[in-house]
Order: sequence, then structure tokens, then C-alpha cells
Amino acid sequence: MKKEKWSKKKYQNFLKELKKEADLKYKSFHSKLGINNDYLIGIPIPKCRMFAKEISKTDYLSFIKLNTHKTYEERIIHGLLIGYLKEDIDTVLKLFGDYITYIDNWALCDAPVSNLHIIKKNLKASFPFVLECLQNDNEWHKRVGYVILLTYYINDDYLNKIYELCDANQKDSYYVKMAIAWLISICYIKYPNETLKYLKHNQLDNWTHNKAIQKIRESNRVTKDDKEKILKYKRNN
Repeated sequence: MKKEKWSKKKYQNFLKELKKEADLKYKSFHSKLGINNDYLIGIPIPKCRMFAKEISKTDYLSFIKLNTHKTYEERIIHGLLIGYLKEDIDTVLKLFGDYITYIDNWALCDAPVSNLHIIKKNLKASFPFVLECLQNDNEWHKRVGYVILLTYYINDDYLNKIYELCDANQKDSYYVKMAIAWLISICYIKYPNETLKYLKHNQLDNWTHNKAIQKIRESNRVTKDDKEKILKYKRNN
């Protein structure tokens, strides 16, 4: 069955529908999280997911081609819909690699990555894509790589490789370092003994190392005693 193709008129109607869903209170809240207020319409993520899921059932390539990417919502819907596609892993990763060029904040990275459930079933096939992201000089490519690791790869097979990849990036931007710290904190929650050994002998810069410890201590999944014990590994800047 041929999927419905997008036209310029249909896309303009879609934009009008987006604007009708604007929530000014949500827009105000979201803009305080480091998202540029100038291009926010103000649509909560659940509704963006709903739009993305429906669009994924249509001729999504014609939608992507017409997408102006002028608003945050247009961009995140583009990213989210890729996770709903009934395509093979190579096609999904190619489409997501193209999408990364439109990422300019952490939310456009994190939410769409969390929707790429196909990676969980294709860890080996997806790993070269992760490495490509981490080797890219662009901070958002790197953040995508680390967020994919923390979302899908924290397991026995990849744990030591994750530690190596965290050590490999020493002069990155704030949002990359935050992703590394977040990744290490999740590693600690799932593999406390192994990650504690890593924290004793890692090559992270002091800021990222201490931020990882902070995020571990902020977690509700870490005991009070462990939160106190891990403080002794904090470094002096």
C-alpha cells in the first residue's frame, strides 16, 4: 500500500496545527532549560511524539524534505519519527546521522536518541555509528554518541569500552562533558564496583570527574552510605 505523500500545502497545514497546540506555560518552562526561546512553539514532548508516530506512517522522506527546521518542534519531530520507522538498522542510522546536523541543544539530542529502540536489538551493527559520532569534531555528534552509550550499551560486553571512550575525550564542550558524567553515573548505578575502580584511575579532566561523582550522589538509586563513601574520590580543581 502506497503511503501518503507530503505536499507543500499539507506541510503548511501541519505547521498551523502545531501552532494550535502551543502551550505558553510549557514554552516558558522549556526556554529556561537552555532552549532558545526564539524558535520554540511550546509543545510538550508527549504531543511531539504523537505527531512523530503518525508522520512515520506516511511517506516520511517527503516530510523530511519539506521540513523547514525553523522551529524546535519541527526539528524534534524529525528526530523522533526516525525511531518509529519500520526500517532496517542501516537505514535508521543513516537517517539519524542526517538528522544530527539539525541538533543545536541537548533536548534535540536526548529525546530522539531515547526513541531509537532498534539499536538495543542491533548493538554490534550500531557500534560503528557510535564511534563515528564520538570521532566527529561537532559537539552534538559527540553528545549523541555518549547518550546512545548510556541508553543502550551499559552491559557486560561494552562496559570497559565505555570507560575507554570516556577517557578519550578531554577537551570537549560543556554538553559533551555533561553527557560523559551522566554516562559514568549510570555505569556506577549498574556496575558500582567496576565503576568505582574506574573513578580511582581514570583520565578524565577534574571537572568531568567531579561532575560524575555529583550525578552519582544525586541519584535515588544510590544508597546514602555509598554517596558518602564516593565523596573521598572527589578531586581538587
